[in-house]
Amino acid sequence: MNAHSKLDPSASAAEARVAAYDWQKLSEELSGYGCAVMERLLSPEECRAIADLYPQEEHFRSHIHMARHGFGKGEYRYFKYPLPDLLGGLRTALYPRLAEVANDWNGRMGIDQRYPANHAALLKQCHDAGQTRPTPLLLQYVPGDFNCLHQDLYGDLAFPLQVAILLSEPGRDFTGGEFVLTEQRPRMQSRVEVVPLRQGDAVAFAVHNRPVQGSKGSYRVNLRHGVSRLRSGMRHTVGIIFHDAK
Repeated sequence: MNAHSKLDPSASAAEARVAAYDWQKLSEELSGYGCAVMERLLSPEECRAIADLYPQEEHFRSHIHMARHGFGKGEYRYFKYPLPDLLGGLRTALYPRLAEVANDWNGRMGIDQRYPANHAALLKQCHDAGQTRPTPLLLQYVPGDFNCLHQDLYGDLAFPLQVAILLSEPGRDFTGGEFVLTEQRPRMQSRVEVVPLRQGDAVAFAVHNRPVQGSKGSYRVNLRHGVSRLRSGMRHTVGIIFHDAK
């Protein structure tokens, strides 16, 4: 079977899938907590098809072992262009919904930058700035692996939201390996958010900063994300990052 045969919906199908969610509610959750879950964005069959790409080197531009760089323990591969059709379609379809949130956040935080309405225009901005390498990635964890708290910035131009989709089923394929966010607030202790996900669920979350409403207006909080230690099994996740890298 061709590796792309299960990953070939039309762009309109990806848009219809994304449009089916209550984006007002998701936007409110993103602005209130820094993350929001889209349940069952992918089917189990689609999850398995994407995870099965991991050993097929022809789909990827690089292979990273986290321990070599102090990122944690585990490994991931960055896709190369062209992306698998399903991932490329979802990246294009998700972007405009998240751009509305990103532009609202920048306005509230007093940041002048505004993001274009469609993803192709964002990629042109990236490429004009010398950021031409694709950033969507496929991660693999085995027992003892973890991902340290971090931010996926990759260059001067960084879109402030990203999406991760869990491809494995907790309790069946693996245990442990929870997705976590930390939020560092000025002159306050950090807040932790543990995000429960099932196979096919996607979480959209803040990459770097988000605004929080205070008594004297909005202020910025700093976010990082990671994955707790895997206790058994194998865990695959696909990450959809919207800006390209240098």
